[in-house]
Amino acid sequence: MAVGIEIDADLLKSEIKKTYSSVSQEPSKDFVFPTGRAWAEDLGYPEELANVPELAVESFAGVANPWQLGRLEPGERVLDLGSGAGTDSLIAAQMVGAGGSVTGIDMTPQMLAKARAAAAELGASNADFVEAEAERLPFADASFDVVISNGVIDLIPDKDAVFAELHRVLAPGGRMQIADVTIQNPVSEEGRRNIDLWTG
Repeated sequence: MAVGIEIDADLLKSEIKKTYSSVSQEPSKDFVFPTGRAWAEDLGYPEELANVPELAVESFAGVANPWQLGRLEPGERVLDLGSGAGTDSLIAAQMVGAGGSVTGIDMTPQMLAKARAAAAELGASNADFVEAEAERLPFADASFDVVISNGVIDLIPDKDAVFAELHRVLAPGGRMQIADVTIQNPVSEEGRRNIDLWTG
């Protein structure tokens, strides 16, 4: 529950969609956050990155490396929360192989279109991309063995709702590999209302 945060959630979602639509459509533009293949390489991404089509990686906007928490096993069912253009999903698809599956969700249609095209280019028939929001996942209970996410949960005001949904869709014994932004000190009320601080 987002106690004490007075922010228009619909406006925030609209601004986030605008920002990440721009990352999708203008990947070489300068953003306040790093993007692209060189950034993923700097983060120490696994060898599977080399196979991910440029169409996806040019719009990579992760904040850290969730793969430092471990590799996936063949056959696992994976949810990529906030998949963007699909870089992490397509790495996961290679790791889990034909016996596994990866479902990427994102709320930005332009990113989803890139992810689908990149999956087709890679031949990753075990990767699927769905338009959805993290607070209301359109999946049955215990649908996934692993949840991966990179730089997405920090953008969502109602983190309790997100983690409740992740707990619901994870199978017993499932795990999360999340890379995200955290802060050490409380944010002022004014800062919490500043849309620009949420989106970039």
